Amino acid sequence: MSVSNGTGDTGYGNIRLDRSGQAEAFDAIGDRYDEAFPHKEGQLAAGEWLIGVLPRGSRVLDLGCGTGLPTARQLTGAGLRVTGVDLSAGMVRLAPSYVPGADFHQADIADLRRGGPVDLGRFDAVTAFFSLLMLPRAEIPLALGTIRRLLLPGGLFALSMVEADVDDFSIPFLRSTIRVTGYLRDDLREVIEAARFEIVGESSYSYAPASSDVPPEEQIFLRCRRGG
Repeated sequence: MSVSNGTGDTGYGNIRLDRSGQAEAFDAIGDRYDEAFPHKEGQLAAGEWLIGVLPRGSRVLDLGCGTGLPTARQLTGAGLRVTGVDLSAGMVRLAPSYVPGADFHQADIADLRRGGPVDLGRFDAVTAFFSLLMLPRAEIPLALGTIRRLLLPGGLFALSMVEADVDDFSIPFLRSTIRVTGYLRDDLREVIEAARFEIVGESSYSYAPASSDVPPEEQIFLRCRRGG
């Protein structure tokens, strides 16, 4: 797989952002998402990694925070300052009731790019659990460039993706339809390293969601550090 090294976050003008139906699907799902995906061992383990490394009071950006469960709640409970961002206005409305100690914003990751309409400052760590898979492959290097810019030098990045060789592929999802992207394991590592992140740890989990219309999946979790 060939990966471009052009990971700067100023190239969004060359890409048509198509989010049609994506946020609406999650607005309709609401807190049923947490019921359909009740076991999040990989996500919690990645959160524990951050808690074990970051000093109390460190700033963490949770991209694709959903209702704030489990990550924003887990990190806030450990004394970290969490800012959550999600495309779904419905999810963001629910999140403060679950995690009153965090700060939540309805925004697209593209809004956080250099010169974009949303400026949240810089962070000691960023999490992106199953949020990058909502983007087409052409946009993922740009999103990774944005994440890298949002991190302080040496900042940490925890992410997860579903292992699959698909690009902007429509799937049924809790009585809605969403478009998802995935990579095979080695290809995902190549994409992350091309964006100038050092991968310091990796784990994977076989996962069967509670919902019958979502197929079993292999989840890949990467623990990364912002490179120089």
